[in-house]
Parts: sequence; structure tokens; C-alpha cells
Amino acid sequence: MYAVDWRDKVVQLTEYPQCSGGAPMPIVIATDYDLQLAYIIHDRGTRWKNEVDSAGQTNIPATYWATIRFPMKISHMFGMPNDEALRGHPLWSRGVRQYGVFRVEHSSWIRKLERMNSVHRLHNKEEYHQMSHFIFSFHDTTFECVSKTCEIDGIRIGPRKQIVSDIVNGFRY
Repeated sequence: MYAVDWRDKVVQLTEYPQCSGGAPMPIVIATDYDLQLAYIIHDRGTRWKNEVDSAGQTNIPATYWATIRFPMKISHMFGMPNDEALRGHPLWSRGVRQYGVFRVEHSSWIRKLERMNSVHRLHNKEEYHQMSHFIFSFHDTTFECVSKTCEIDGIRIGPRKQIVSDIVNGFRY
């Protein structure tokens, strides 16, 4: 993790799809430079699909997934804290809350990454000024990413296995 200082400022991003407060089951698929995040979104109204599940039952509920793309990501973390321990996150006092999406302005993490990379002979400090620190807080996990941008890739409908397959098959390498 990283330590914060007086410069870190958390801004909530309400334009991103709200995750389900129950079990959003986030998925992270990443290459060296790009990353896709998918999660079950907040109830959009119950919809039923006329399809058959593996047990032969019909009319199973449709699951809506938000897919978010982080092009040119340089680092990410995925894991703890969960919603019950989020108060222990270093940015809790700055506004990080459960089940939300946030951007951290003047991020200590980005500054730490820039200092770490400064020993590289081709280091360019200006590249780090173009990066943003994003936080997605879920029920069981928290996802953080440093990337140039964070784009809503779309809303997909289907079971988890299909969403993973769709992301992998359409991944922009």
C-alpha cells in the first residue's frame, strides 16, 4: 500500500455505473499496459431472460455487468480491504467510501511510483503528471489503478463465464 500526505484529495466519480452492494463479483483481466475491470452493477430492475441454465431451468435472472477499461495502466492493486474494513484504508478520512468510484488528485501513490522509476535512464517525470489514481470499492475487495484514463467500455448481460470470455476475446492487446 502507500502512505498519504496532505496533498491527496479524493473526488467521487458518480458517472460510473454503481456496483451491486451485495456481491458484485469483480473481474480483473490485465496485460502489461491495459486492464479491464468488470463488475455486477446495481439493480437495473429485474429482468428475466428466456434461456436455460446448466440445471435445465428457464427464466433465470439477467445479470448486468459494467466493463471498465484502463488503457496505459502502470500499476494496480486488487484485494483488501473489504467493505467492513474500508475504514482502515489510508484515504478513508479523505472520502473513500463503500461501493463507490473515486479519483485521487495529487496521489501519493503516483508520486511514489514516479520516484521509484526515477532511477531508469529514460525516466520522464512528465508522464506521471498525465496519470490518474482510480479506486473502486466493492463488497469483498477494493480495486485501485494508476492509468492515463478510465473509460466505461460498456454494459454487458450474461453469466460470469461469458463476461470473462467476451473480455478476453475482445481485449485490445
